[in-house]
Amino acid sequence: MKKQVLLASAILASSFAIAQKSELRDAEKALDKGSSAEAKSTLESISSTIETADDKYKDEYYFLLGKTYVDLAKKSGSDADYEKAVNSFNQLIEFEKSYKTKYTDEAKEILNGLSGDIVNAAVEDNKNENFAGAAKKLHMAYEMTDNQDYLYFAASSAVNGGDLDTALEYYEKLNELEYTGESTAYMAVNKETGETENLGSEQNRDLMVKTGEYTDPSEEETESRYPEIIKNIALIYNEKGETEKAAEAIKDAREANPEDINLLLTEANMYIKMGDKAKFQSLMEEAIQKDPNNPTLYYNLGVITAEQGNKEQAKKYYEKALELDPENENVYLNMASLILSDERAMVDEMNGLGNSAADNKRYDELKGQREELYRSAVPYLEKLLTINPDNIDAVRTLMNIYGTLGEQAKFKEMKDKLATLEQ
Repeated sequence: MKKQVLLASAILASSFAIAQKSELRDAEKALDKGSSAEAKSTLESISSTIETADDKYKDEYYFLLGKTYVDLAKKSGSDADYEKAVNSFNQLIEFEKSYKTKYTDEAKEILNGLSGDIVNAAVEDNKNENFAGAAKKLHMAYEMTDNQDYLYFAASSAVNGGDLDTALEYYEKLNELEYTGESTAYMAVNKETGETENLGSEQNRDLMVKTGEYTDPSEEETESRYPEIIKNIALIYNEKGETEKAAEAIKDAREANPEDINLLLTEANMYIKMGDKAKFQSLMEEAIQKDPNNPTLYYNLGVITAEQGNKEQAKKYYEKALELDPENENVYLNMASLILSDERAMVDEMNGLGNSAADNKRYDELKGQREELYRSAVPYLEKLLTINPDNIDAVRTLMNIYGTLGEQAKFKEMKDKLATLEQ
């Protein structure tokens, strides 16, 4: 009786093997003729028996399944198809570690090409504002290649999609990996456009220069992404209401990189987001000590100091910013706005005066002070228009000032210019 059972089992196993071999051949033929849907259906029909199949059929099954889902993914762009393709090839590679290596090299080659397809699909997802899909694909590409740039961009996509928990997970991993994203950019000037372009690699840059299409080869070190990563970790913790973790993330990063001014600015930005303007100001002043010729630092300090009501100090910061960067539109506009901020109190007092001799005298005094205020703001606005003639805020403000001062020719000039800009 036992012999009969064994014989029956042997016959059964043999018939399974024949069926699996036949189905695998059919799936391969379907793939060869471009019918991945048919191949998928065929492979699914033996999926429940593959775990008990002979090893020689398992690796072929995983390999064909991976190729099937690659083709399906390219046609559909489906995240699930990409994932199944990757999982199938990974199963194959893992299986062949303890079996003879037959398909591993080809599978790795396909995976390498697939990672590029996945990244391209993620780029399209980002363009179409499918940020969740982009984040998922980029993370998949990272797991396939260990390319940390993909993890960084996956985190950025997650942020854009509002998935802060996923973004935080990815940023924390980047921090753990001590990722900076720093690299060398190989630049050259395009002779046709005159623009300096990043040509990807030193070899490609040198080749393009040899063709004569590019000149003036150069190299630039890209800026570290580490401060941005720490900033985003802190901001996400802050958004989640975990301010202690936010502060701790910045503190740890700064202790490890005490001379990194970008991390200092990251901490300052975190505190301004938290509404702690005093802490922001002290950090910005510390930043100025480290980088005294940075106009942006003085500009930001001017903004915060003005908001805190210290107008005279804010003016000093703005003047220093202009000394270092005399072409900065925002500084000119903010300086004019700061000067004109005193106008409201004057107008309110003028409107509240009566008709007595004392009131009339006070009215004339305030009118003169107001006109002087206008005249002190005009040079900043006029200078701004030499930098950007189409700055509509400057044009509108000057039009109102010239009208109040009775300078009709300049008033008309600004009025006509405003009409043109508003068309």
